[in-house]
Amino acid sequence: MLSWSLTFLVIALIAGLLGFTGVAGAAAGIAKILFFVFLVLLIVSAIAGAVRGKPPVS
Repeated sequence: MLSWSLTFLVIALIAGLLGFTGVAGAAAGIAKILFFVFLVLLIVSAIAGAVRGKPPVS
């Protein structure tokens, strides 16, 4: 999920440099949404791991 967010961020930066403002804005919006989805899933996973009480396996 985070890799998709970074991919859309790079697409937005390249499109912005080339002057494609519509594409850059859309890609940046998608990157932002994916980043926050990733962040929510990370927090839910951390809470679920804490509730189970098992330490993470190294």
